[in-house]
Amino acid sequence: MIFEHEIPKGSRLYFGKAAKAKRELEYKISTLLDNRGFEEVVTPNFSYSQHQSIANERKLIKFSDEKNEQVSLRADSTLDVVRIITKRLGRTTDHKKWFYVQPIFTYPSSEDYQIGCEWICHDNIVDILNLTGDILVDLEINPILQLSNINIPKLVSKELNIDIELFKNGEIAKLLSLDIEWLNELIQVKDIEDLEKSIKTAPEVIKNELEKLLSTAKEVSYKNLVIAPLYHGSLKYYDDVYYRVIQDNYVLCKGGKYSSEGISSLGFALYTDSLLKILED
Repeated sequence: MIFEHEIPKGSRLYFGKAAKAKRELEYKISTLLDNRGFEEVVTPNFSYSQHQSIANERKLIKFSDEKNEQVSLRADSTLDVVRIITKRLGRTTDHKKWFYVQPIFTYPSSEDYQIGCEWICHDNIVDILNLTGDILVDLEINPILQLSNINIPKLVSKELNIDIELFKNGEIAKLLSLDIEWLNELIQVKDIEDLEKSIKTAPEVIKNELEKLLSTAKEVSYKNLVIAPLYHGSLKYYDDVYYRVIQDNYVLCKGGKYSSEGISSLGFALYTDSLLKILED
């Protein structure tokens, strides 16, 4: 029996001090982004293109519109923001820096609040990394910023003819069991010095992507940096250097470089609910 006052599992309820903390966090980060030249956008909760963002389409909450076309509740904001700005609003604005404060929804009834930004037609990943670092410092927290390059596990998978799912699922034991010296070195990389050493023994086919990761890492100003060259995330659109911010088993942020409609752009999403738990502790 479900009582009328119950809320679905995975949904969010904030009240009193918690609601105030959420509002103040959103205001603080929004103000910082506004001061850095980002303008706010609020996009529809409904989308026709979410399958292009989420690797596991079973997480989408789907239904049909009045023309029987498939619609999903928004499970990610990035591609929708870029398309709306460049295609729908392209004639009314040429602004390239946008932020949003809005929830995402995944099957069966989960909702998560995000504060995110997209920097359209910009491809220097260091700029968005250092912006993320500035936000973390401003919030007076010191989580790990994990830096990766999606092309490295893809190229390794192809070079060794192994299933990319090993990287997606983080099956390190199986990778180690292959007993390949250069691969073992990559698995153990954690910092700039480790990465420099691993590049010397890595196959030529992945050296350019490793060098790109190294060059980026050297320009990141945030101090609590960890390098994970073989990490493979779940978002489909990141196609180069990307990152996530983690603390105490919470993912606080994901961001990186991607292409949409032939345009190279940057973006990140801060996960408000997780940030509030860290700040509360």
